This record gives sequence, structure tokens and C-alpha cells, in this order.
Amino acid sequence: MYAIVEIAGQQFKVEEGKKIFVHRLEAEEGKELEFDKVLLIEDEGKIIIGEPTIKDAVIEGKVLDHIRGDKVIVFKKKRKKGFRIKNGHRQNFTEVEILSINGKSSPKKAAPKKEEAKVTDVIVAEEPVKKKKAAAKKPAAIKEAPVKEAREKKVAEKKVTEKKVAAKKPAAKKPAARKPAKGKK
Repeated sequence: MYAIVEIAGQQFKVEEGKKIFVHRLEAEEGKELEFDKVLLIEDEGKIIIGEPTIKDAVIEGKVLDHIRGDKVIVFKKKRKKGFRIKNGHRQNFTEVEILSINGKSSPKKAAPKKEEAKVTDVIVAEEPVKKKKAAAKKPAAIKEAPVKEAREKKVAEKKVTEKKVAAKKPAAKKPAARKPAKGKK
């Protein structure tokens, strides 16, 4: 079982017992938190998707520690100008352990019915589209034959005109051999 939850403006895939690092939260160490912006829950192959969030779904977590991330070096340089700036940055994080998914009430029974209704709606909508596509292909096949014949006629006409043009052109003359210059042998 896993869930997609939005915490501090970012989305995380969480599972029970998993530890995640989120941007610094204003909570004390050891305090339990509830995250109610649950976007998706997957339970044994059943997927519940929120619109935009799932109502009554809650992720419970516990703040373990406030830490700082690794240093990131930011180096800026403009060549041939003598401009160089080197800065460092360490991001503040909060380590959160996920205790439970869907802690309060379980909307599992209501949500799959809605999902099944959506699936049947999609299947019903697809059937007429397939019929239209099959009907559209038959006239296109009929139209291809006259187009193909017209192309063949044009190719045959081109060959005939090329033969006529070749027959009308006089044979190319070969250049005359050079005569030696006067006085020099």
C-alpha cells in the first residue's frame, strides 16, 4: 500500500514505515503530524484518485529530526571579464517517518464504485468511435483506386513527352581537335 501526498508544496510517494526528507516544517521533534492533501492511494491493486484530493484520507507521520542537507556549490563566471562568484548553500530539511496511511476513516468502499462507473463510461464511449473509424476506412479505400490510375496516366504521359523531346534534339557535336600553334613545332 502506498500513497501520493502533498507536503510543503511537494508531492511524495509514501509507504507505512518509510522515512522521508521534506522541506523544513514548523514542528517540534517527536511531534505527530497529519497530512490531509492525499492525491492518490493504492491498496492491493485498487487505485483511488482524488479530484484533486481524496476526502477523509489522512497520512499520519512523526517528526524525527531537523537536519541540513549537503552543501551545494554555486559558481558563476564570465570569461574574459574577470567576474567570478562562489557561493554555497545548505537546505534545511525535516525527517518524517510515516506511521499510517488513511488513519481516520476508510473511503475505500465508496471510491471504487465511482471508479467502476468511470471505466464503464469510457468503454461505452469507445465503442461508437471504433464503428465510425471502420466506416471511414471503406470510402477511403474506394477513392484510392482512381487516384492510383490518375498517377499511372501522368507517369505514362511523362515518358511519351520525354521520348518526343529526345527525338527533336540534335545530336551533340564533339569538340574539334586543337590545331597546333603557328610557327611552333
